Amino acid sequence: MSKKLSSRSMVFTTPPNIKSYSSTVGKEEGDGNLSEYFDVIEEDSHFGQDSWEKAESTMQGQTIERAIQKANLSTEDIDFMFSGDLINQCTSTTYGIRDLEIPFFGIYGACSTMTEGILLASMNMDNSLADNIVCATSSHFSTAERQFRFPISYGGQRTPTAQWTCTASGAVVVSHEKKPPYIVGGCIGKIVDLGITDVNNMGSAMAPSAADTIKTYLNDTGYKPSDFDNIVTGDLGIVGSKLLIELLQKDNIDISTQHADCGVMMFDIDRQDKHAGGSGCGCSASILCAYWLPKIQTGELKNVLFMSTGALMSTMLLQQGESIPGIAHLIHLSHDII
Repeated sequence: MSKKLSSRSMVFTTPPNIKSYSSTVGKEEGDGNLSEYFDVIEEDSHFGQDSWEKAESTMQGQTIERAIQKANLSTEDIDFMFSGDLINQCTSTTYGIRDLEIPFFGIYGACSTMTEGILLASMNMDNSLADNIVCATSSHFSTAERQFRFPISYGGQRTPTAQWTCTASGAVVVSHEKKPPYIVGGCIGKIVDLGITDVNNMGSAMAPSAADTIKTYLNDTGYKPSDFDNIVTGDLGIVGSKLLIELLQKDNIDISTQHADCGVMMFDIDRQDKHAGGSGCGCSASILCAYWLPKIQTGELKNVLFMSTGALMSTMLLQQGESIPGIAHLIHLSHDII
């Protein structure tokens, strides 16, 4: 049974493992810093489809199927799935997986969706409610831009704080095998809203929730930042990453040595014009599956906090003067069972 440390933090008495993982990215992402790590770099942003939405569904569906195949499983071996995306009613997910016939929980945490799914899966696995669970998510530059900002053909000027929604997908199979990487704990995010209203400054909107979740997990477990090889955030970007470090330092927590951010990692900021970096729930998901999990599996990294951050914004409510709530979910990944 999972052991609760507080209303938000927990450790797993029988830590589940990530049996397999798969990543897919688009051409721009594949031209960035991590090109050698992704399973698939798709040159066709339409993924052979006739609309951006169908393209994202195809991308996520293919990534999920690849993760299942890499686990030497079939869809019949999967007990259920936690998955979601950014687009209206998570339609990229539902249309992408509808032929797989896997029992399905649709979840929405904006860019925090991948870690939310893995945390939910781990809680179910540690309480013996399943043998194999798929967690997945995706984002696509062209679907997200026209839903949350401007029509793609508009050609609007991007502000310096703006981030680039990644065309990317990640999928994992969470299981019970005695091999790393293990999921040994986690922390459920709570909504933190400091009144940011600029849709082009999501890093600042998400950073306070990221600081809150990290501080909570460290306080609840007694760990120090130095106990981890890396403390990874999902797409705070350049602006949000700096703010996160400043916020934690006010509480005498210094993660500057261990911190890495997937939004900063994805692109070559000097060579590619992506302003404050990458974003989108496929950003952290694809980098988790392509870069971090293999390093934990081989033992190159022993102990990693991985946290995805989400801007839970609504274009309608922003037009009505509302601010952007932020949330951050955290999982503790380890090469060894702690």
